[in-house]
Amino acid sequence: MTPSPTSPIEDLLRYSFKDKQLMEEALRHSSFVNEATESGLHDNERLEFLGDAVLNLAVGHLLMKRYATLNEGDLSRMRSALVNEHQLASLARRLDLGLHIQLGRGEAQTGGHEKNSILAGTFEALIAAVYIDGGFGAAFDLVEGLFRPLISQMERTDAHVDFKSQLQELVQSCPGQMPCYAVVRDEGPDHDKTFWVRLKVMEVETEGEGKSKKAAEQDAARKALIRIKPQ
Repeated sequence: MTPSPTSPIEDLLRYSFKDKQLMEEALRHSSFVNEATESGLHDNERLEFLGDAVLNLAVGHLLMKRYATLNEGDLSRMRSALVNEHQLASLARRLDLGLHIQLGRGEAQTGGHEKNSILAGTFEALIAAVYIDGGFGAAFDLVEGLFRPLISQMERTDAHVDFKSQLQELVQSCPGQMPCYAVVRDEGPDHDKTFWVRLKVMEVETEGEGKSKKAAEQDAARKALIRIKPQ
């Protein structure tokens, strides 16, 4: 770490790379390599693979420390809510990573700098690059700084509660009453969609909203539980 980063990316991450080539590789999309005339370039896909593992380990460790009484299922659900394409792409946008990703001409012309999959993959690749360059401690410090606000926000919501499973358990003793979920509409650009899901169960119908289909289903199940439990 250093208070005087030497590039925009290092400034954003507040981390100075000893091996600048690692940083450059993390920002290099496969489309750029495929169109490049220079030989020997590597894209960021291998780093993306490693970054996913580092992120899951670091976030899992943070959740274990923060929630000493939660079981494995709740911790897994919370980690899934934090480490997913939509959430990682949002973090990448906060860091303005899209401005620094190297894309092929065709990918750039179709808005690749704003695609969730590319942003999330680049974010994971950068986490891996920090891990290789500075060790797990450096990567963990970076992940903790970025995810701590999200974990704190999660405490004020029901993000760790699996309402779909609760609803399933509640109605499983009633033949023919299993929940039925259906996406009724979605709005917004690909990188920032909102979904609405309709749920029908036990003569109750609810509609949930969320930034992913799973989140909308959880919201619909939560609303159904409120209506069914008093019965």
